[in-house]
Amino acid sequence: MQRTLGIETEYGITVDGQESVDVVAESIALVRSYTQVEPPSQDSAMKWDYDLEDPHQDLRGFRVEELMQDFDEAKYFIQDQNRKLSFQEIKSDLVLSNGARFYNDHAHPEYSTPECKGLKDMIAQDKAGERIVEECVRRRNLRSHGGVVKVYKNNTDFVGHSYGCHDNYLMDRSIPFEHVVRGLTPFLVTRQIIAGAGKVGIENEEQAASGVYQVSQRADFFSVLVSIDTMNRRPIINTRDEPHADSEKYRRLHVIIGDANMSEVAAALKIGTTALTLDLLEAGACPMNLDLADPIAALKIVSRDPSLKTPLSLVGGRTITAIDIQREYLAAARKLLRGSGEDTDWVLAAWEKILDDLERDPMLCHDRLDWVAKKWMLDQFVEAEGLSWHDPWLQSLDLEYHNVRRDEGLYAELVRQKNMQRFITDDDIRRAIHQPPRDTRAYFRGKCIEKFAKEMTSVQWDEIAFGGNGHESVVRLLNVFDEADVQRYNAAIDNASDVETLLRSLEYVRR
Repeated sequence: MQRTLGIETEYGITVDGQESVDVVAESIALVRSYTQVEPPSQDSAMKWDYDLEDPHQDLRGFRVEELMQDFDEAKYFIQDQNRKLSFQEIKSDLVLSNGARFYNDHAHPEYSTPECKGLKDMIAQDKAGERIVEECVRRRNLRSHGGVVKVYKNNTDFVGHSYGCHDNYLMDRSIPFEHVVRGLTPFLVTRQIIAGAGKVGIENEEQAASGVYQVSQRADFFSVLVSIDTMNRRPIINTRDEPHADSEKYRRLHVIIGDANMSEVAAALKIGTTALTLDLLEAGACPMNLDLADPIAALKIVSRDPSLKTPLSLVGGRTITAIDIQREYLAAARKLLRGSGEDTDWVLAAWEKILDDLERDPMLCHDRLDWVAKKWMLDQFVEAEGLSWHDPWLQSLDLEYHNVRRDEGLYAELVRQKNMQRFITDDDIRRAIHQPPRDTRAYFRGKCIEKFAKEMTSVQWDEIAFGGNGHESVVRLLNVFDEADVQRYNAAIDNASDVETLLRSLEYVRR
């Protein structure tokens, strides 16, 4: 549990009361409302360095010349030419004082948390993203002359499109990639029983159908085991090689097969159980006898059976339930990691309790897991109103579970009624809106934004460039992960009254 973590969330956006909605324009406007200035303040806006990103680099040791999503990018480029906005203006990138990134990703506002290590920091920063988006919705609606902007932390529009919530983990690059695939696949296929957000209906890129309740919102949209793509032919194991760290030492595991969680407990379990599974993998203690005969089929079988009783076929003919696969990982983690830290022990205890309750009756988990809470709520509604599960009203309620406005969202109502357990406090979330975690390099980035944004010429996860008097200095953060290095950079930014002092303390010289 002492690894660097992060979550990227794309939010769904629409406008009630308008027949035609330009979601790209609305997403741009929403992000820009963070500063309440159009165009946004140049102090912290549109300085993201895209030259340092390469989504074509593959973990398997080669560079892909063409991705399926490149065709989508080309279509967006043609459409965007009519907007009379530059690439930077369309992205409207903001780096926030808490170290996070907030920008327009095509047709979705996206919030990427700062790097975190502690589990409470991780969930607080994820929920801070919700509050930031909620406030931007409020500001946008105050200035809008059309319909009412609504934003949802979910993963589907119910007409065949999905948008992502990606969790990220820094890990040791020396682990052979085939071990990563074999060790993680059964875990990720079945992790949805804990981390699924629940969904009314079945859909894919070609069609959508009602009448079924699923555990996961994203399961319908995955079709291959391993791939570098993220928007088409989505894989269970994504191979994009952008560590945002020293590539000789580190790999960033970019997990795209996850739902966006409203529940704090579900989010903490999603991140915590995955981090512990990576601990097992790096220690050579990960279960390696759970090879699924057909992982893609198993993913959908698990999602479409809320009873969690359907057995999954393993290579060799043995069958096993999703709950029992999770128990195998839990047992290995308990044996190796129990007592190694407060976060670890919380995850192990909560993981065991959830699996026990899911096996007895999934509805016992309605106060912790999103997919169960939503089904518990919808079951009551169906009974009270005498509805069929084909009724479109249910998809509307499904969507409103994820509404970021706390005065409207159904998840928020469950919290108010004390029907959902909490993992953090509102004070934790309020602090996270403005304060970066002190134990990661995000603190340095956030405080640079707070103190010296005007002098920054570009920023990325792993470096910050300062300019002035015709010179530029780049502070590289590729190896700022160990506690001693983080503390040194933290002290430098805390004690610096100007950029020159900061650079001298870090032994940088302007070029």
